[in-house]
Amino acid sequence: MSFQTGLSGLNASGKRLDVIGNNIANANTVGMKVSRVEFNELVASALGPSGGGGAGGGIGVAVGAVSQQFSQGTINITGNSLDVAINGGGFYQITQKDGSPAYTRDGQFKLTNTGAIVTNSGANLMGYPTTLLGVTTSTTIQKLTVPTGAPIPAKATTAVSAEFNLDSRAAIAATATPPVPIGTYGTTLTGYDSQGVPVPIDLYFTKVGADKWDIYMPDPLSTTTTPLPPKAVTGLNAVPPSPSVSFDINGKITAPLTPIDIKLYSQNPNVNLASTPPGQFTATLDIKTASQYGTPFAVSSLTQDGYTAGNLTAVTINDQGVLTTQYSNGQTQARGKISLADFRNVQGLVPIGAGAWTESAASGQPIQGSPGTGNFGKLRSGATEDSNVDLTAQLIDMMTAQRDYQANAQTIKTQDQTLSTLVNLR
Repeated sequence: MSFQTGLSGLNASGKRLDVIGNNIANANTVGMKVSRVEFNELVASALGPSGGGGAGGGIGVAVGAVSQQFSQGTINITGNSLDVAINGGGFYQITQKDGSPAYTRDGQFKLTNTGAIVTNSGANLMGYPTTLLGVTTSTTIQKLTVPTGAPIPAKATTAVSAEFNLDSRAAIAATATPPVPIGTYGTTLTGYDSQGVPVPIDLYFTKVGADKWDIYMPDPLSTTTTPLPPKAVTGLNAVPPSPSVSFDINGKITAPLTPIDIKLYSQNPNVNLASTPPGQFTATLDIKTASQYGTPFAVSSLTQDGYTAGNLTAVTINDQGVLTTQYSNGQTQARGKISLADFRNVQGLVPIGAGAWTESAASGQPIQGSPGTGNFGKLRSGATEDSNVDLTAQLIDMMTAQRDYQANAQTIKTQDQTLSTLVNLR
């Protein structure tokens, strides 16, 4: 019986050394979770003289389970835009090459030439679809992808916004001496037509009365001379003809408080062919934040919503899991949101290699959600979660397992010597 007991100890110690060796080998594996061997004592039972239960001697040891410890690993900053670490509970949901679902804590994602977001083993990262602004549109997860082929199309300018201060000390242009040049109170920004060709947007302001100003814009199609104080200027039209921009005695704008229509003119003859004339298109101008104080004319903000075509330059994942594409025209667009999954019993997950697990009856079905909600951890972009292996502890455990192995081998050796003594009795 002692041979069997010692042999079971050798097998158990050998298994423990195998697990420790795997932990040490993966001490630098991102998302790896440390494992430990859990042992069960083997006992022979016998019935006593009175028929009651009695315990016989122990007959060895068996490996009860090899369990993983899902404690948090250290967050390591990498600076890689597609590296993402989970700080808290949850797993990334991935779809393997054979189409089966799996789960991982390894957030070292890559972008393929087809635009798929994948793990190092080629599994697709799963998430929720979103609008271009990052608003989730469905709770059904799908493979996260980004467009890597053709550039995003151009968008014509449809809305212009300007925030500025007009000098209340300015003289009325019609009576000013010397005359006030038309560009004294003016600004410019660049818009775009429907094919992404830049269109200059010039705005000029002329004081026409107490607390009243007119807005003028270039009109390249004008064939008449528009009278502008202090002299006639060709090619400028008032926008709008009425009402003027008005302010109250406190310098706050009173009109117009809603966007006004303006005409923009492209030098590209191939846009807006149906309009009269070609190249002309309409946008709105919002100046409701303008002011008139006794300080020099200054523009604090100019914005417009058009842009030219743009090629993909970068892909990033933010702390909320939103996948964002960046383009050469300065635009950014959301392309989905990472979803997380968790389980009632993570110890029931089955490891399948490459830092991934699959669900089982013991783990229960996955519970899906967004990062930072419920029991799900928050994401840390530009970082990875290191292995939770404590290398020092593993080395100490390895020495202990080695001593255990040697001790079990010694019991077999001692039993062999005892049997040899009995055989040699005369």
